[in-house]
Amino acid sequence: MLSSLNRNELLSLYQSRWILGERKLRTEIFKLLFSDKIGKREDRIRQLDTDKLIEELLDKKGGNVSLARSELKHRYKENQKDDRSKIKIAFAQSSKNDLRWIETQMRREIYEG
Repeated sequence: MLSSLNRNELLSLYQSRWILGERKLRTEIFKLLFSDKIGKREDRIRQLDTDKLIEELLDKKGGNVSLARSELKHRYKENQKDDRSKIKIAFAQSSKNDLRWIETQMRREIYEG
C-alpha cells in the first residue's frame, strides 16, 4: 500500500506524530523515500583508503563511525596491505570498546602465531 503513495504523501506520513512510535512502519517509509541513496554510503566507505577510513572513525560527529569501524575491522582481519599498525593506533585512540577489540586481536595473534 505504501508504494502507491507519492513522495509528498510518504513524507507527510513519515513526519506525522501519529506514527512516531511505529518503528517498522517508519523504517519502510524511509526505505521508499531514500531507496536511491541506500547503499551508496557503504560503497563509498569500502572504496576509501585506510587513512581516510581512520579519519572517518575518529570523526565522531561525521555519522560514518560505525561503517568505518566495521570496514577497518574487516581490513585488519584480512591483513590488507600493511595497514595493521595504523589500524591498531586508531582503535587505541577511538573508544574503550575499540581498544578492547584491538587488544583481543593482538592476544590472538600472540597465542596463535
